[in-house]
Amino acid sequence: MGKGGGCVPSKKKFPNRTTSAGAAEDDHELPESTPVAAATEITADESAAAIPPRNLRLFIVFYSMYGHVEGLARRMKQGADTVAGVEAHLYRVPETLSDDVLAKMQAPPKDDSIPEIGSPADLAAADGFLFGFPTRYGSMAAQMKAFFDSTAQLWKEQKLAGKPAGFFVSTGTQGGGQETTAWTAITQLAHHGMLFVPIGYTFGAGMFRMDSIRGGTPYGAGVFAGDGTREPSETELALAEHQGNYMAGIVKRLANP
Repeated sequence: MGKGGGCVPSKKKFPNRTTSAGAAEDDHELPESTPVAAATEITADESAAAIPPRNLRLFIVFYSMYGHVEGLARRMKQGADTVAGVEAHLYRVPETLSDDVLAKMQAPPKDDSIPEIGSPADLAAADGFLFGFPTRYGSMAAQMKAFFDSTAQLWKEQKLAGKPAGFFVSTGTQGGGQETTAWTAITQLAHHGMLFVPIGYTFGAGMFRMDSIRGGTPYGAGVFAGDGTREPSETELALAEHQGNYMAGIVKRLANP
């Protein structure tokens, strides 16, 4: 102890030790080394670099009674799958009609190769969406509306906020709701805080073709089903494929600004 009561270094030296080369080292000195924090930092960086980034997920979620919307959905997946780093997944929403009613409506059986989405909570795993549905008096079919109505927990937690989404539709006639079915659905996205992504006129000359009947608008791809027997034209399918590719590109751009 010094006079002021503070600690003072001891004057006693620890004995020197001799290295293999005969040089003396002071026991107080430590060999130079990389600081522990820096070493940990390097290890973390190397570890992160070793883990490849996951593919972005585009969920194509739809309801289709007679297969027209499903046809568009399949072509959309083809378009989306051409964008590197993005993987598209097809899902159906649950059916709300009984088998007896569907039989009376002459609806064909559903293709089991496309799974039904397990739970609304599954949407949180996606980075972007394309929602497809037929029209019912100018707005989405009840089956799709019932599915959106079941997303209350996602809405409460705003789990889908900021994620991009688009629409594609099917109508019975040319004036049956190709545009209104899409824009009345925007309210679903607004309440979730999602970003509506229309295709505009990015399809180019195909949007201006007048030599054949064609569904689809700047809001998204579309098909005219007529009485249910008309199949989608190649132009309608090409527009759907373009929308899938376009949306996958948007998803990628938003994820990697």
